[in-house]
Amino acid sequence: MKALQRLDILALGFMTFALFLGAGNIIFPPSAGMAAGENIGLAALGFLLTGVGLPLLTIVALARVGGGMDRLTAPLGKHAGMLFAVAVYLAIGPLFATPRTAVVSFEMGVAPFTGNSSTALLLYTLAYFAVVLFLSLNPGQLVDRIGKFITPVLLAALLVLGGAALLMPAGEIGQTSADYQDTPFVQGFLQGYLTMDTLGALVFGIVIATAIRDHGVTDSKLVTRYSVIAGLIAAVGLSLVYLALFYLGATSQGIAGEAQNGVQILTAYVQHTFGTPGSLLLAVVITLACLTTAVGLLTACGEYFSGLLGVSYRIVVLVFGLFSLVVANQGLTQLISFSIPVLVGLYPLAIVLVALSLLGGFWRSSARVFRPVMAVALVFGVVDGIAAAGGSELIPSFFSALPMADQSLGWLIPVLLTLALAAGVDRLLSVPEKALA
Repeated sequence: MKALQRLDILALGFMTFALFLGAGNIIFPPSAGMAAGENIGLAALGFLLTGVGLPLLTIVALARVGGGMDRLTAPLGKHAGMLFAVAVYLAIGPLFATPRTAVVSFEMGVAPFTGNSSTALLLYTLAYFAVVLFLSLNPGQLVDRIGKFITPVLLAALLVLGGAALLMPAGEIGQTSADYQDTPFVQGFLQGYLTMDTLGALVFGIVIATAIRDHGVTDSKLVTRYSVIAGLIAAVGLSLVYLALFYLGATSQGIAGEAQNGVQILTAYVQHTFGTPGSLLLAVVITLACLTTAVGLLTACGEYFSGLLGVSYRIVVLVFGLFSLVVANQGLTQLISFSIPVLVGLYPLAIVLVALSLLGGFWRSSARVFRPVMAVALVFGVVDGIAAAGGSELIPSFFSALPMADQSLGWLIPVLLTLALAAGVDRLLSVPEKALA
C-alpha cells in the first residue's frame, strides 16, 4: 500500500488551491470589499462561507463517496443525477467559467499593454488555450506541472500583492454602499456564489482523486484522507487571498470610487502603488490563476463527458477547448450577464445536494429524502434564475412574499421544511435502501 510523502501532499494541496483560484476569485472580492466599506467584516464572513466553506464541504462529501459526482447524485436516480451533472459541467466548463478565465486574464493582464481590441483578444485567447490544451491533454502530470512549478510562482506573486494591500493600503476604509448597510452578511454570501467554487468543487473532486491515484495510491481511505487534506490547504490559501483582496477593495474608494468591477479596482490599485511594474505583477497573478483553473475545468469536463459519451478524452478536451475559445471572444460583459441567472439557479441545488450527502448517516433511505428536497430546491432555483435574468414579472407573487426572497434566498425555508417532513416520513417508513433501488 503506497502512501504519499509530505512534499507530494503539499504539492497536491497547492494544485487544489491553484485549481480553485481563478477569474472569479480575483475580481469579485475587491468589488465586494469596496461596496461593504465599514461592514467589511460581516461581508467577508458571508463571502468565505460560500467561497471557501461550501467548496471545502463539497470536497469532503465527494471524498466520502469516492470522488465522483455520479456517486454524490446516485440517490436522485440515474437520469436526474445525470441531468444535474451535465448542467454543472457545462456551466463551469465551456459555457461560462472556462471562457471567463481567458477573458478576465486578458482584460486585467494584457489589455493595459495592448488595448482592448477584438484582434488582441483573439490572438491572446489562441495562445492561452494552446497552453491550456497542452496541460490538459496529460492529466496524470497535473500535480507535477501545476502543484510543483506553476503554483509556487503564483503564490509568490500573490504574497507581494496581498502584502502590499495590507501594508500599503491606498487609503482608509471607505463608506458602505446602500446594499451592504442592512444585510452585509447576506450580500457577501451571495457574492461568493459568483466565484463558482462550489460548482467547481463538484467536478474538481474527481480531478483530485485521479491525481492521487496517478501517484500510485490505491487504498480508498488514503484517497479520501489526502483529498480532504488538499481541500484544507486550498481553503486556508483561498481565505487569505480573499481577506487581502477584500481589504484592498475597502481601502481603494479614494482611487477607484467610480470602478464598475473588480478588474478596474485592482488595476487602479497596482498602478497607484507600483506603477508599470505593478501592472506586470498583476498580469502574472491573473494569467497563472486563470490558466490553472481553466486546466482543471477542462480536465474535469474531459474525464466526465468521455465516460458519458463513450468518446476519447482527448477528443472531448479538444472540442471543449475550441468551443471555449469561441465563447471567450464574445467578451466579459456578455459572459457575466448570461452566467449570473444560471449560477443563481444552480447554487441552491448544489448546496442542498452537498448538505444532504454530508448528513447521509441520518437517512434510512437516501432516495426518500434526497428526491423531494432536491425537487423543491429545483423549483426555487428556476424561479431565482428567472428573476436574476430580469423576468420577475413572470413569477407568481407567492415566491416574492417568502422570507429573504428579495435576496435570492427564498428557497431556504421551504427546503428546510421539506427536509424536516421527508426525514420524518423516512423514519416512519423505515424501508431499507435496496428496497427502493
